[in-house]
Amino acid sequence: MTQKPVAAKLPGSREDVLRLLVKHKITGVPVTKKDGTYIGFVARKHMFDQPEEKQLVLLMRKDWPTTAPNTRVEDAVLLMVESGVHFLPVIEKKKVVGILTPADVLIVVEKAELDTPVEELVRSPCIPVYELTPLTVALEIMKIARVFSLPVLDEEGLLSGIITDRDLFNKSHIDERIAMSALGLAEDEDSWTWEGLRNIMKLYYEESKIHLPKMFVKEVMIPDPVTVFEKSGVSEVATHLRKNDFNQMPIRDEDDRLAAMIHDLDVLTVLIK
Repeated sequence: MTQKPVAAKLPGSREDVLRLLVKHKITGVPVTKKDGTYIGFVARKHMFDQPEEKQLVLLMRKDWPTTAPNTRVEDAVLLMVESGVHFLPVIEKKKVVGILTPADVLIVVEKAELDTPVEELVRSPCIPVYELTPLTVALEIMKIARVFSLPVLDEEGLLSGIITDRDLFNKSHIDERIAMSALGLAEDEDSWTWEGLRNIMKLYYEESKIHLPKMFVKEVMIPDPVTVFEKSGVSEVATHLRKNDFNQMPIRDEDDRLAAMIHDLDVLTVLIK
């Protein structure tokens, strides 16, 4: 687990959480009382789902799953997979002592040297997008499909790139200081980075504060992404995800065409099979 994670405190506001996410380049934090007692969790998706809500107490989830320091890794992974969460607060004596993420566990899969074909672990549907799709349409697809990344296909149906919600805003004509001010974060302008700001830029966009430029996916995607093949062993895939700090990767079939997307939680399921 990652020890001593950043936490938001009650009473607090949406802006308090946004500051933490931007400053530390993260996408979710545990929520505690002033004395450090754990009471819930809040992620950027909760703010995306409730863009008008300002109070932290109404944004956070009190029923978020948690684990303990002496929990077996396999049991913690099972909880993450069944709950579909990427953050598992580690609680001891009602205090947050750590947080477990897929990135923390990938090293376990990597060291196990497992050769289970990655194609057997795919659980989620693959939703590709054409490279000449407008950015606004790509973002709408992400919203409807509830995903944060899309593999990109060229006119021949071949994989040509991958795009994330952060990439959509990377080349947008946005004055970062204006964005921070609109989100109530201007006073912390010395403690944030554009990389951290991009994590929450979707919220800024959906509040109609900005407009995406009239560009195509091809212009902002990551071209020629790192991929794996259907028969690649799961430990090899875990290595790629961990070393590249990826949450997902495209999978190619024997004809070198896009076959699926493998996500970090998919990879971890090998520990509970």
